[in-house]
Parts: sequence; structure tokens; C-alpha cells
Amino acid sequence: MSAAVRRTFFVLILAVMGVTSAATLFAQNPSTPPAPQGRGGGRGRGPVIVMALTSPAFVDGARIPDRNAQAGHDVSPSLSWIGAPDSTASFVLIVHDLDAAIGNGTDDMLQWMVWNIPGSTRSLPESVPQGGQLADGSRQISGTGPYYRGPAAPVSGPVHHYAFELYALDVMLDVPAVGAAPAATRAAVMAAMATHIRGKAVTVGLYRRAP
Repeated sequence: MSAAVRRTFFVLILAVMGVTSAATLFAQNPSTPPAPQGRGGGRGRGPVIVMALTSPAFVDGARIPDRNAQAGHDVSPSLSWIGAPDSTASFVLIVHDLDAAIGNGTDDMLQWMVWNIPGSTRSLPESVPQGGQLADGSRQISGTGPYYRGPAAPVSGPVHHYAFELYALDVMLDVPAVGAAPAATRAAVMAAMATHIRGKAVTVGLYRRAP
């Protein structure tokens, strides 16, 4: 998927969901596209449901606390969501830095990806432990390993926009957390979820290190 198509797809997700503040944040930084997130409404299984994703640590469009950044030792924020469809078998959470292009500029920094979150789950606690597989069976990686990677935008640069995207799927994903590079695992998860998205939610946090 090309950078232009991925950028358009992300904006369409936000427009359909009515997440105007997140859409505004992304529109201010259009040069760096997010990673592809699959295609909604796969295989004629009905519309993609709009969910709501929130955190007590920050509201959509606000600054992510230092506690949840690399400056605070990478403590993952507590997250909760509502509105998941009845058909949900699992959730995928993808957190990425919209302003941190890597490689040839067609990808961005993966801060965290958690997949196979059980379909009955409606929240993640603060400070999810490290490790490729968690106690509930969910799996996780970031761009640098099997753990949450907190924001670290330098004080000398612009504020970065960190998208927290949650997807409700009608399947569990048969993608291991170990055995491949993080970029390859990320691509495999997104390919596997592409036609199984039943619900979506997104919130965006801002971060730049304090002087």
C-alpha cells in the first residue's frame, strides 16, 4: 500500500468515526503517513462499528504524561473502551508516532502493538508487563522489542502525535510475537486482520520532552 493511499485511508477512518480532533491533529502533519490498518467491512459481514477509546492519563489531543513516556521508564497508560460489536473475538491495539518516519519514509515508529486481546476485555491496565505473550494470551511488540515503547520526541523538535488505534476483530490472529523482526510481525498482523475488522476507535496524544 502506497504512502498516499495509507494517509487517505487513515483520514477516512477518522472522518467516518467523527474523530474531528484527531483528524485535525493529523492534518497538521500530513507528510508522514501512518502504517496501513487494513480494510473495514470485510467480506460483506456488515458495517464497521464506531467504538470509543479513552485513557485517564490524557484526553484526545492532550499531552501524554512523562510517566507514560520514555522519560518515565515506559509505563504504558491505562486504556478502556466501549461500543465493541457482539461479534468481537479479539482486539488489536496499535500505537504509532505519526511524525517519526523510518526506513524510506513509507513507515512510522511503532510504539506498541498488542493483538489477540480477548474479545471480552474492555480495558488494559497501566504498566502492562514486558514479554511477547501476556497472561491473558495476548501478544505484544514495539519497534524495539516485546514491550510498550513510550514517546520520546526531543525537546529541540516539534510536538509529535501518537495515534492509539483499537480494532475489534471477528477472529483471533495466528501471528507469533517472536521469530521475526518487529516490522515483519507488524506487517503480518495487519495483513491477517485486514478483512476481519468489525469495530474501530482512535485517540491521539501529544508529546515532546520538557526542557
